[in-house]
Amino acid sequence: MRVLFAASEVAPLSKTGGLADVADALPKALARLGHELRVVTPAYRGMLEHIMGRRRIASFELRGFTLTVWEGSFEGAGAPLWLVGCAGLYARDGTPYTDTGGREYPDNALRFGIFAELIARLALGQGGIAWRPDVVHLNDWHTALAAAWLREAPSRPGCVFTIHNLAYQGNYPPAQLAALGLPEAWISPAGIEFHGQASFLKAGLVYADALTTVSPTYACEIQTPAFGAGMDGILRGRAAALTGILNGIDEDTWNPATDRSIARRYGIDDVNQGKRGNRRALQERVGLAPDQDSLLAIYIGRLAHQKGVDHFLDPAAAIDRPGLQFALLGAGDRGMELAFAEFARTRSGRVAVTQGYDESLAHLMEAGADALLMPSRYEPCGLNQMYSQRYGTVPVVRRTGGLADTVVDATPAALADGTATGICFEHADAGGIAWGIGRAMEMRREPETWAALQLNGMRRDFGWAQTAKRYVELYESLGSD
Repeated sequence: MRVLFAASEVAPLSKTGGLADVADALPKALARLGHELRVVTPAYRGMLEHIMGRRRIASFELRGFTLTVWEGSFEGAGAPLWLVGCAGLYARDGTPYTDTGGREYPDNALRFGIFAELIARLALGQGGIAWRPDVVHLNDWHTALAAAWLREAPSRPGCVFTIHNLAYQGNYPPAQLAALGLPEAWISPAGIEFHGQASFLKAGLVYADALTTVSPTYACEIQTPAFGAGMDGILRGRAAALTGILNGIDEDTWNPATDRSIARRYGIDDVNQGKRGNRRALQERVGLAPDQDSLLAIYIGRLAHQKGVDHFLDPAAAIDRPGLQFALLGAGDRGMELAFAEFARTRSGRVAVTQGYDESLAHLMEAGADALLMPSRYEPCGLNQMYSQRYGTVPVVRRTGGLADTVVDATPAALADGTATGICFEHADAGGIAWGIGRAMEMRREPETWAALQLNGMRRDFGWAQTAKRYVELYESLGSD
């Protein structure tokens, strides 16, 4: 099949989170199955310089802006990339969504509204491009208005909309969308109106032919008031069109046997020796004491309320306790960044905090740690708990969303049948974290049990092949109008 895959970021060219990894890996997996992909994304500042074989394939005059579509590729890409160039909209300093001070661009509704309309035009064969998709696969709110534009077309490809995180909705006052020329009929409760605002995300939920999200448990959770972010009623109404398809990971990039970013490569046969060597390197790199006996726990990811990391600072979480070292790598909420810097300053040698994101350090942390902590209040899928299992690092997670789908709790039954891979706790609070850490410390004192958790995790298959097959089945069920 021919699939136009649309996302606001694509690794390694642009990345703020897991969406970028999916937009890189899933098209690769689909291409390996013999399908024909084009990946469309905005051309942010500096991206065009990294594109090989770049050529202009189309130009559009849209809502007062000139947009140029460039086709090219980059090393390791699984499909041709279509970059939407418009300096006034996309070639800015900062992230794809915020300025250098971390403030959201005030014209994001215009920027991504135009991007979404262009996606629809490309899907309908406008601009003189001969390649036509059978299916358009939209990702998150930045692309969602394309589903509404496609629904207006008399003959169109099938449309899939994937929810990567329901909390990010792209909700704006209708007046901010005036320049987009949206039909008045859309701004209604049956369309994209949401509590007096216009919701990009709701456009995807209402107008796409099929909805997916990134884990089976999250697909169930978002149909409840507790996790639905106000959209649960809409999702229950479209339950027949909603499927949870678990994300995969790049098992070539995240492989301790071949990883160039770690101090000592290892596999299932020498996991203990490998992790000891990486533990020493990690402790030296981040400033932890050279301690081989304590449980070395890590957190890698955003400093955000969703992730539950604020609970680490609560004394009840007992991060600062005998027999525990803790290393954190992440950035996000400025208040949390300052609080964690102070937290580490007063616990030198026992707690290390690295702010920002460092890919090589993330790999070394996975290789050198004993346990990964993920106390998420909610988690659509999560990737680090899968990376950890590949590296023999035991995930200690809150049982929610994709964490519940990818970590098998070390119950007596799961230990007996060889499926246990980690530790799950129920409560997204400091007490839950403290309980999970305590359980991990106890299990680590039982070498056979701990080794079983490590090896069970390392044997898991988290690759993209099965995920891609599920998406192909979904695409084939849609056809074209």
